[in-house]
Amino acid sequence: MNLYLLAAAAGEAAPESQFGFVEAMTEGGPVAWSILAIMIIMSVGSFYIMFTKLFEQNKVMKQYKAVQTQFWRASSLREGATKLEKDGPWRQLADDAVKAQEEHGKMTDALESHDYMHGSLQRSEDSINAVLAGGLPFLATVGATAPFVGLLGTVIGIYRALINIGIAGNASIDKVAGPVGEALIMTAIGLLVAVPAVFAFNWLQSRNRKIAAMLSTFSTDLLAYMNSNGAVKPAMTTAAAAPVAKPAAKPVANPTLNKS
Repeated sequence: MNLYLLAAAAGEAAPESQFGFVEAMTEGGPVAWSILAIMIIMSVGSFYIMFTKLFEQNKVMKQYKAVQTQFWRASSLREGATKLEKDGPWRQLADDAVKAQEEHGKMTDALESHDYMHGSLQRSEDSINAVLAGGLPFLATVGATAPFVGLLGTVIGIYRALINIGIAGNASIDKVAGPVGEALIMTAIGLLVAVPAVFAFNWLQSRNRKIAAMLSTFSTDLLAYMNSNGAVKPAMTTAAAAPVAKPAAKPVANPTLNKS
């Protein structure tokens, strides 16, 4: 009976251990909270760039429809440029083409004239692609470094667990659960931050390559139009072509007249 009383007294005197996310982070101290803050900044920045760049790319692709349906119907480059949305990449290319067309007459050599116009459009393309690529290096950096930042928290958590084991002299669960839990949490957070950033970077990069190809096609068409004095234009698609008038319906013979 005395043994039961001693066991009950020992059970009542033993402190209750609390386990959870907050407890694990508290166990890690300022270092763990600092790493968590860095992870949150990386995650928020990644999602902000992902959504803003996606909106920007969708806007550029939507504006390209105006190039196909309205721009090439104009009688001149200047008139066609006015039909494009301001502050857009297609308007920028068209304005640069108009400027190059106005200045190419100052060249004394025909080859120099062609190179000047081609160079002007190429510089315009490069500046547009640079704007579209803005923010993607941050996604690449987050995708490459977030797992290692989480690994730093993991190393610190395991180090604290080993210290607790050495101080206590045993590897009881209440001594190592907090530091080990902190270590596992940091590893998971690092992966959760890195994986979306890598997917977003690859996806946005592929869309940028598609837009770059569209810009290159438009630039080539502009150069051909200028060098041919408007004689060469790209073939318009079925959606952009003018609607074809339907043939008039044939008159139906009146059967009463035929009987007479």
